[in-house]
This record gives sequence, structure tokens and C-alpha cells, in this order.
Amino acid sequence: MHAPNDPGSDPVAAFRALLTDEGQALLAELRDHDPGRELAVATRLRRDHPAALVSAAIAQARLRQRAAAKFGPEDAGRMYFTPDGVEQATRASVAAYRARRFAALGVRRLADLCCGTGGDAIALARAGIDVLAVDRSPLTCAVARANAEALGLADRIEVRCADVAEVDTAGFDAVFADPARRGGRGRIFDPEAYSPPLSWAVGAARRAPCAALKVAPGIPHEAVPGDAAAEWISDGGDVKEAVLWFGLPPGEPGVRATLLPGPRTLASAGLPDPPAGPVGRYLYEPDGAVVRAHLVAEVADQVGGRLIDPTIAYVTSDEPRPTPYASAYEITDVLPFNVKRLKALLRERGVGALTVKKRGSAVAPEELRRKVKPSGPNAATVFLTRVAGAPSMLVGRPVR
Repeated sequence: MHAPNDPGSDPVAAFRALLTDEGQALLAELRDHDPGRELAVATRLRRDHPAALVSAAIAQARLRQRAAAKFGPEDAGRMYFTPDGVEQATRASVAAYRARRFAALGVRRLADLCCGTGGDAIALARAGIDVLAVDRSPLTCAVARANAEALGLADRIEVRCADVAEVDTAGFDAVFADPARRGGRGRIFDPEAYSPPLSWAVGAARRAPCAALKVAPGIPHEAVPGDAAAEWISDGGDVKEAVLWFGLPPGEPGVRATLLPGPRTLASAGLPDPPAGPVGRYLYEPDGAVVRAHLVAEVADQVGGRLIDPTIAYVTSDEPRPTPYASAYEITDVLPFNVKRLKALLRERGVGALTVKKRGSAVAPEELRRKVKPSGPNAATVFLTRVAGAPSMLVGRPVR
């Protein structure tokens, strides 16, 4: 049983213990710790330090290692995290891109609502913006405050522990809100089940001169408010989020896909769906942000292409036309779906390195790989998809 003043009974006190000289010394010793030796390390450290502090330091070291993928090893090695904070934080490259957009819009003071452990606030401060970072969790606020201090940004980031609905954003140039999209049962897909609900966040955005709301990339287009511009963002080919922008200057596109690094942005031209036709020599796989933004027609227009099927987001053409918004492949074979035939073809060509992609197919890539048993010195890519409604397999290789 914990004593009333035992830090172990108070998560904020337990975290603040990590900021003491003893806590800092433990974190420094654990900087490059091997998770496989955690038990032995913990046993050794507990001989000289309180067990609760050692446990907190090891947990924090573990979180820092996980966070390196989002924040980079240098920042992650100095920052502090909670388990939810690592899971829900914006990737640093995405946060930096959005911060640059705010700065380019002339934003100098911004209210960051639902700030979490401060990843977006850090990017905004580094872009020269003064930030009020608000969260209702005392522990999360303590972590965000420590992160601002650790990265030398405390003069630009004020952390306030409050319900975001009670914060007066008057006087700020912009609002950024990142409602929680995870609950006790995992991801939340209904925007009105976000915490706070998307409708509340939209209301807060409309009261500000400029605003951005981070939402799940799977948000239905019909759920995007009519006065918002929607942007889907991918990083390294992985779709990370969608952002609803309010108060943008006239002439800004209503829908866009942004690919990082770059950034490269494809704006909607309001094109109709491209026609479908036979598979040509080249196949283009649009980036996931392009697909989510419903901009496949814009890619087809760029490459002079057509769809392989009215319901599939693969574009084909007879001539190579590189575009940054899609990966290009040269197609060598177009086959009806037949595992035995594919296996014989791959064996004949000595294909051992097989990449399997799919759109519009129920077959799992790993299941196909197990059945065809690729072997040999050569490489190929197989697309499991539909062509003119028929289950098909396209064999090819990336265009370098």
C-alpha cells in the first residue's frame, strides 16, 4: 500500500522524480540500454536507487526508443513521453510541415488544443510561433512542459492544464486541434466520438481567424465541412493523417494531397473519373494520400493514362511519364488469377525476391507467397487486382 506522499501513488510525482538529478543520471545511464537485458539492468540499478524510480526510468527509456521513429533519435533521446503520447503523437516531419504552413499564413500566436506531450507545439515553436498548449491531463501537461524545457523552447510554449472547451482563444492568430481518436477499445472511427467531438473542434476552428484540425485519414469526404479545405498527408509513402483547414486565403484548393519529404502537393482540379481500358505497358500506383484525397483522376491526367478497372485505383498507360504522385511499374505479363500459372512463370524466370501488392483482391500477399514459393536470383512485383471486373495478376518491375 502506498503512503500518502509516495510518488508511486501519483503519476505526476513519479514523472517529476525523473527530472531530479538522480532521475536524470538514471536516464543517462539507460540511454542505449538493451531491452533484452532489462531485468538484469533493473536488478543492478535497484541496489543504489529506489525501485519505483528505476522502473519509471526504464519505462521512459523504452518509450524514448519507440519515439525515435517519429521524432528522430536526437530529439527523442532528450524528450519525455507517455505510452499514449508516443502512440498518438504527430510524426515530427508532418508537424514541421504543418508548422511551416501556419508560419507562411502569418500566424504568430496559436492555441494548440489537445496538445498531448507537445510534439506539434515543439514544431510550431521552432517555426517561430508562440504557442499556448492545452491538455486536460495533469501528467500529459507535465510531460509537455518538460519537453519544452528540454528542447530550449520554454520561452515560446506555455502549457496550461485545462478543459479545451473552457479556453478563450480570442486574441490568437490561429487554433490547432488534435482530438483524441483512441479510446479504451482502440481506434475511434466516428468523428463525433472523438474527444472532444469533431463538431466541437469545427466550432472552435470557425471562431478563429485561421485553424487546422487533425483528423483520421479515413474520414469520409462527406464528413468534411463545406467551409473547410481538406488535406491528406503521407510521409515516405505512408498515409499519416488528414487536416481540415479553415480561414485559408481565397484561391486555395479545397482538396489536396501532400507527400513528404518534399513537400509535393497535388491539388484537386475537379476532374471527372478517368475512363477504364486495357492494361498498357506501364502501371502507376498512386500514393495513398492521393487515393484518400480522391485525386486519382489528376494522376491519370498527368500520365495520359486510364484506369484498369472503374473501381480500382491503378492507372495504366502505354508510354512512361514519371510523376512524383505515383510509383511506376513496367508490366511484363497480364494474367487471369491462377496461382499455378503464376508459380510456373516465376519459376521459369528465376524470381526469388517477390513483392506482392493488392487492390481489389481478397487474397493475402503472404498467402500467395507461401503458395508460389519464389526461388531464384531475380526480382518481380505481382499485383493482385481486377481488370475490367475480372480477378487478375499483373507481373512487372519498378521503373527506376
